[in-house]
Amino acid sequence: MKSILVTGASGQIGSELVAKLQDVYGEDNVVATDIRKSPDAAQQSAGPFEILDVTDGKRMFEIAKQYDVDTVIHLAALLSARAEENPQLAWNLNMTGLVNGLEVARQLDCQFFTPSSIAAFGPSTPKSGTPQDTLQRPNTIYGVTKVSGELLCDYYHSKFGVDTRGVRFPGLISYVTPPGGGTTDYAVEIYYHAVQYGNYTSFIGKGTYMDMMYMPDALDAIVQLMEADGDKLVHRNAFNITAMSVAPEDIESAIQELMPGFAVSYAVDPVRQAIADSWPSSIDSSCAEMEWGFRPRYDLGEMTKDMLLKLHRKLQVKTS
Repeated sequence: MKSILVTGASGQIGSELVAKLQDVYGEDNVVATDIRKSPDAAQQSAGPFEILDVTDGKRMFEIAKQYDVDTVIHLAALLSARAEENPQLAWNLNMTGLVNGLEVARQLDCQFFTPSSIAAFGPSTPKSGTPQDTLQRPNTIYGVTKVSGELLCDYYHSKFGVDTRGVRFPGLISYVTPPGGGTTDYAVEIYYHAVQYGNYTSFIGKGTYMDMMYMPDALDAIVQLMEADGDKLVHRNAFNITAMSVAPEDIESAIQELMPGFAVSYAVDPVRQAIADSWPSSIDSSCAEMEWGFRPRYDLGEMTKDMLLKLHRKLQVKTS
């Protein structure tokens, strides 16, 4: 990767990935794009930024051509809970944007990355130790777009030779950018509420296990996969990756190790709970480990220590 175009650069992943890519490849070599620039000054890119609606394929091509990009990292998408509120918008944004990104990569001979998700699985998928290759019949529009995207990326690789790559992200936890409408967002909110209020009411029920990952590990995974030897990649577009399988009470216990008075109560959101129940409780990431050396650095305890430390600083809340 030498000159990189990032779509959805103001989102949860993009706002942190752009900064990491700038550190690795240089500020001027990362072109951040989004439909609007983030109002949060802390998220403003020091390098080039362009306004882009990803459903506008002509504009995407023009930006990529202007900056002579050799890599497209396509992150723009409507996430699971928000997508269920407006399925037509989700399909249009998620799929049209993806096709446009793939076309840019095909026409300009770029590497291409887009994330899939554990949402690509469904209620008929094995829930525990979900394998890399398995039945995928999601019952959410977000999941449908992710499965479709996986297949489309495979097609562009086999049909046109585009160097497509991707991972199935679990829930991502970060202190930098607020949640953006995902089902796993409780795992971000719980830390914010622990620092700000000392308690949290979870919209996901007790005992609901889902895979999670701390954002630094997710960012490392993207760079590592894009730099990996393509000849060694078998699965290429939808690697299972995970760092931990946790339920709300597990995060509560980890926080209580550092904040003994913290407590979680429950007011389950039926829509998001149904989505969570359709997803795996744990996935098998062994293919990513074998094919490109994926290995997360943070477990629940280490992530919790870092999240609470960083959030106390960010929110300017003194530790007791």
